[in-house]
Parts: sequence; structure tokens; C-alpha cells
Amino acid sequence: MKAWLLNDFGLDNLVLRDTPTSEPKAGELLVKVGAVSLNFRDKAIVDGIYEPHKVPKPLIPVSDAAGTVVAVGEGVSRFRVGDRVNSHLYSRWIDGPPGPDEPDYCFGSPLPGGLAEYMIIHEDSAVRAPDNMSDEEASTLPIAALTAWYSLVDYGQIKAGHSVLVQGTGGVSIFAIQLATALGARVIVTSSNDANLEAAMKLGAVAGVNYRTHPDWEEQVLKLTDGKGVDLLLDVAGGNGLNQSIAATKAAGKIAQIGFLTGQTTELGLMPLIFRQTTIRGIAVAPRSAFDRMNAFLNENQIRPVIDKVYSFAEARQAYEHLERGAFGKVVIKIA
Repeated sequence: MKAWLLNDFGLDNLVLRDTPTSEPKAGELLVKVGAVSLNFRDKAIVDGIYEPHKVPKPLIPVSDAAGTVVAVGEGVSRFRVGDRVNSHLYSRWIDGPPGPDEPDYCFGSPLPGGLAEYMIIHEDSAVRAPDNMSDEEASTLPIAALTAWYSLVDYGQIKAGHSVLVQGTGGVSIFAIQLATALGARVIVTSSNDANLEAAMKLGAVAGVNYRTHPDWEEQVLKLTDGKGVDLLLDVAGGNGLNQSIAATKAAGKIAQIGFLTGQTTELGLMPLIFRQTTIRGIAVAPRSAFDRMNAFLNENQIRPVIDKVYSFAEARQAYEHLERGAFGKVVIKIA
């Protein structure tokens, strides 16, 4: 099969090569990949800043895939040939709280990912792809949509009338706007791009704050919430901006710490955290059971993924470059 292989860190070391197609073992599915979508994690792996000590070389990267089952191993019962499935990042996290070693069984590193013509997925970790979505659309769900869902529903327990702040307009953030709006929440979005803020409001956000125009963006959020702050804040930036996130969240409110776009470390002011009694939880996607619940909600509410651009299989590097420049929604690579 054709596959993109990461031989060393750096995008120049991602090369298209022929490699053997694996045979499905007991309990496994061989999936003909239709499409994959890129997440910041995928770029960070290529750049060598995402647990580089765990990245095998060569590696078939990219965790999020959708495709069709073309062969099954012995004993498979959940799926059959012809079914359309999604990969699930944490291949062994099925339900309940995560185990201590879930990152050791992630697709796209250290397990082989989906940037190839075929992919092996164990039947227990595969998720039935939504019938009403193309492979390109379904490929956007495993990290971006599911992270937003888990933050809002399982952790945030968002209900109608609650307020949510979403940082940026990338994949997780756009899904969060769509999902939170469908849940009846009042959504505020931050971005450095006024056009993206306008587009986000067309998706359901009630207000937007340009953090370049307003560096103290948390003050604008407080004005928009009558001085209280939001019930839940989805922080995709990380870094020292976490202090502003605390200030923008209501007393006893919650922060879902999702990303690290501006830094993997932070100098945190403890007194505001203590006095505001803020809860901060790291969110690393979700178990497969949440994926199943989310897909039902997406279908019920007719939520469709927002895709910025679809690239061909041969244009994988250009897709990574697009992600680095920034995307409104998701960047997808069509394989089949």
C-alpha cells in the first residue's frame, strides 16, 4: 500500500512510500481509509514537540480516519465487511475514567495512524461512522468533535441558559460552538480575526472578542456576562493565558484545558484560582462510549462538520502547512 512515513522529525522527513499492508489479526479490522483529518497533535508529532520519546520511526502519522472495512480477523462480531467506521484516538479507552497508560495506545503515535491506503483498527475501538456523513466529514470527528463534546457534556454538564467561552476557530472550537449552541448555551468566541468571529457567530455564537484588538480579552468577557464570567471555558491556547481564562470564568466555574497552542507550561497565579474557586481539568479526548453518544446527538441535531479545505493524498504536506497557517474548522486529506 501507499503510506506517508515520518522517518524523522520535520515536515521534510514525511515521505510517500510503498509499505506492506497488514493482515488483520484476531479481533481486528482492515479498513480502506477514505479520508483523514489533521489536528494540532498531528503537527506537534511531526515537529517533535509531542512526547518525542514515544514516537517510533518510521511512523504512519495521523490519528483521525474514516473508511470502509474490507477484511476482518478471527472472532470479529461488532463489524463486518462493508461497514463504514471511524478510528478512535485512545484505542483501549472504551468507557469510564482513563487508565494510566492510555497514551501508549494512541493512533498516529505510537500506533500506526491513518495517513495510508489501509489501516488496522481493533473492533473494540472502532466506531460506526454516521450514515449521513461522507468519509471526509466523518474523519473530522474522532478528536475535534469528541473533545468538544466531552468538555461540554461529560465535564461541563452544560445546560440551556449556561454560558460558554470558546477560544479560537480551529477544529475543536468550531465543533464546540455548534454543540454548545445545540445544547442551548450562550456561546462567546475569541479570535484574532474579525472575519472568523463573524463566521463563528453565523454558526451560533452570540458574541465575539478579538484578542488582538482587546489584549485584556477577559475584561470584555466579563462585560458580556454582567461581570460574572462564563460557566465553562474551553482553553485551547495554554501558556500563561490560563490566568486570563481564570479571570473570565465565573466563581466556582470550570475550565477545560484542551490545548497548548501558545505553550506547554504556564506561570499560574494561585490567589485568583483559589479565590474564584475555579476547577481546571485537562481534557484528552474521551472514551469510545462518549463517541457513540455524540454521534447520536450530531445526527439528531443535524450538525455537519465545518471543513476549511480537502487536500488530495499526494498533497499531505500542503495540508500540514495549511494547519500551521491556521484553519477555520478542519483540514482534511482525501485518501480513497
